[in-house]
Amino acid sequence: MKESEVPQDTSSLGENSLKELCYAVNEKGEYVTALSAGWEPKTIVQQATLDAISVRIEEAKQQVEQGIVSPIVYYMELQRMDLTTLAAYVKLWKWRVKRHFNPTTFNKLNSSILERYATVFNITIEELKTFGKR
Repeated sequence: MKESEVPQDTSSLGENSLKELCYAVNEKGEYVTALSAGWEPKTIVQQATLDAISVRIEEAKQQVEQGIVSPIVYYMELQRMDLTTLAAYVKLWKWRVKRHFNPTTFNKLNSSILERYATVFNITIEELKTFGKR
């Protein structure tokens, strides 16, 4: 795209947000860097992604409250993690973390395992354990 055509649409982060570095072609035909305030199609996609994440967080919260899954699922969604990422952070095999999604298994976890999760989620063990009793 030409340097004069670099999009300057409103960003999903607001008018005073950081600008994104892009490459454009100047009037001499050379590649140069240019700053873009935003691009409407990108903003639409970002908003759709954030909306989908919000839905997943709310679904996880309801499942925890209904006793279908453990609080680990909610906090994993809240922190925008997937199973692989969470397993890497708590230094456990994915199958073990997945087992901890079961409320019965979760309630039997020892304090050292709960501490790993609490540290990753930046909460206390008590917050992790009492999620459904708020």
